[in-house]
Amino acid sequence: MPLITQSDLGTHLYPEVINEITRSDNTIVGKAIDAALQEAKMYLSRYDLLQLFGNDTTDPTVQDEYLKNLVKDIACWHLIRLANVSIEYAAFRSAYEDAIDSLKSIMAGAANPQGWPYYDATTESTPKGDTINWSSNPRRVNHY
Repeated sequence: MPLITQSDLGTHLYPEVINEITRSDNTIVGKAIDAALQEAKMYLSRYDLLQLFGNDTTDPTVQDEYLKNLVKDIACWHLIRLANVSIEYAAFRSAYEDAIDSLKSIMAGAANPQGWPYYDATTESTPKGDTINWSSNPRRVNHY
């Protein structure tokens, strides 16, 4: 079961507004929720995503309302981009940008949500991902 469902979006958008935007097509709402979950997961890779978000067969073990609100803000933004039906566009754009800024702060370590489990990489034999990072000191310029 996913972290949020269509009925959970009722705290941010009225059901009749969602039906008008999507023309009563629930697959559009599902796609907006999936995109929002994926976007939030991009920023939270150092946390245990299965415990935070769950999947199709597993419910999330960490129930955090702040994370749900962030994902709802992102999902609502993806929905109202389709059609703006008597919605204050700037307010939802601001909520979306605030949610992304919060996720970036969490990713950078500036904010540490209480109770969120970190990903345990000690069980894997190979590193996760295929990127390499290297750097060096700045070049010295000495003149005598």
